[in-house]
Amino acid sequence: MNFHDLTVKHQLLKACVLHDLFDFAASYPKAQNITWKSTNFKTILTWEPKPSADYSYTVEYSPVGKDRQRNPHCIRSSRPMCDLSTSLTDLHSYYTADVVSEPPLGAKSDLTEFPYSSSPRFCPYKDTDIGRPDFKLEVSEDKKKTILHVIDPLTALFKDGRQLNIRDIFTDQLEYKVIFRKNKSTGKKEYISRTNRIELTGLDRGVSYCFNVQAFIPSRSFDKQLGELSHTQCSKDEDKSIFEGELS
Repeated sequence: MNFHDLTVKHQLLKACVLHDLFDFAASYPKAQNITWKSTNFKTILTWEPKPSADYSYTVEYSPVGKDRQRNPHCIRSSRPMCDLSTSLTDLHSYYTADVVSEPPLGAKSDLTEFPYSSSPRFCPYKDTDIGRPDFKLEVSEDKKKTILHVIDPLTALFKDGRQLNIRDIFTDQLEYKVIFRKNKSTGKKEYISRTNRIELTGLDRGVSYCFNVQAFIPSRSFDKQLGELSHTQCSKDEDKSIFEGELS
């Protein structure tokens, strides 16, 4: 066999190896549309498509610029999602995640590196959505004040066995916006409070008012400052119980 024949044989062998590697890689499609979905620090990483029986997904995450880690529940998983709520321990850090396409659990492959896709950056403190708060409505005996007692929404986080609420995390950064109007009127007014006990004065006596409340965190970017709007509660006329409020 001459040198030319050896060269051709080597090239054919190399082509076969590359072809086999391409076939292996093609059998593990890359994840697409990777998205962070987070409300009250319940943070789920989602993507597409759902894997077939021939491959699975592993999630590797880290604060930007630091070593990657794996969530034990998201290694060679058959689900196109991973709950990272308790994994993102530094709430002020920016995180990214890689979704790696791998053989299913128990299967082997000749590949040493597998295809992956990367997520956008995500910061729990700055990016999680805030869910709707609840509140209790009270009118003073002299009918001069309406008082809203706002209940901070609970989060998915715990400390020392206690479930944290959004006030525990945002502390004095958390405010509440009250939107109110006379019942059956479209004209609205707003009031900002730094506390959970909100007193509204100057309302017309004996008139029914409707109220909504939402978390307000002015230190965040504009599109993340406001939480979800609460259900509507309406006070009643002077001779009716205020707890016959309406929900919408």
